[in-house]
Amino acid sequence: MQKRQRELSALTLPTSAEGVSESHRARSVGIGRAHAKAILLGEHAVVYGAPALALPIPQLTVTASVGWSSEASDSAGGLSYTMTGTPSRALVTQASDGLHRLTAEFMARMGVTNAPHLDVILDGAIPHGRGLGSSAAGSRAIALALADLFGHELAEHTAYELVQTAENMAHGRASGVDAMTVGASRPLLFQQGRTERLAIGCDSLFIVADSGVPGSTKEAVEMLREGFTRSAGTQERFVGRATELTEAARQALADGRPEELGSQLTYYHELLHEARLSTDGIDALVEAALKAGSLGAKITGGGLGGCMIAQARPEQAREVTRQLHEAGAVQTWVVPLKGLDNHAQ
Repeated sequence: MQKRQRELSALTLPTSAEGVSESHRARSVGIGRAHAKAILLGEHAVVYGAPALALPIPQLTVTASVGWSSEASDSAGGLSYTMTGTPSRALVTQASDGLHRLTAEFMARMGVTNAPHLDVILDGAIPHGRGLGSSAAGSRAIALALADLFGHELAEHTAYELVQTAENMAHGRASGVDAMTVGASRPLLFQQGRTERLAIGCDSLFIVADSGVPGSTKEAVEMLREGFTRSAGTQERFVGRATELTEAARQALADGRPEELGSQLTYYHELLHEARLSTDGIDALVEAALKAGSLGAKITGGGLGGCMIAQARPEQAREVTRQLHEAGAVQTWVVPLKGLDNHAQ
């Protein structure tokens, strides 16, 4: 915590906005925020039009600060990008590429021309490469910070499209579920760019466990697609099974049948495992969660590393969490459904 505070204090954002008209300048620093997400069911199949159930994780947040630079720069796109913590050079480069595209799209949409150099600082608690939507959350936070800086109100569909601009660079072909859920306050059903709130009839909670090993959504998506091309009918079977499990889970969640919901989670893990998207470490965490009494458990996100998610009754949470750490989890987060209740109004 002290290290992060030192980093932020050393990165004081400049306040010069020389060259930007009053109509395009609202304040000296813009702030934007977003949060993490987890996929309950629907990973990968959602790219092919199947539904996905997504869960916001409000306790894992990211904050973006954007301000006018006091120094001229020749960098592409007219901005400098800093991530706090110790991100890898590859991660910063990838994020920076998406940010330049997002910023250019924002400027074009808002009619901003000849803007001076910008400094962007991204500070967050969402671990990277874990399937928790860190790239989408960072992009959304930056889009909102840009809007705040220039005094614009971003419509939700505009924010979504801006995030997708960066996500498509990061992942090759982003379904949009991350872009939508990192700004959502309640669990969602996502399908082909459309969302609806999930009805919740269960008083369960979800425990997300970090394996400590980064995954690669882009690599996983490409690997799965290549597998589909090698064997006729494989894609249809995968998407069909995924759709069946996701719909069964949605109905169980709405009807208040937690055991049935948990079963669908575990079945979906088996589907992803068969597609070689899981790892020995993730499988060990899934097994530990089930032995500890979880109603269901599965990998969450793109795969090839990252996180798993387990469903448990409130009274089981401590034991499940303990055994997950014993099985190798480096950190865990508990997301209670009760606080995200969204029965239809």
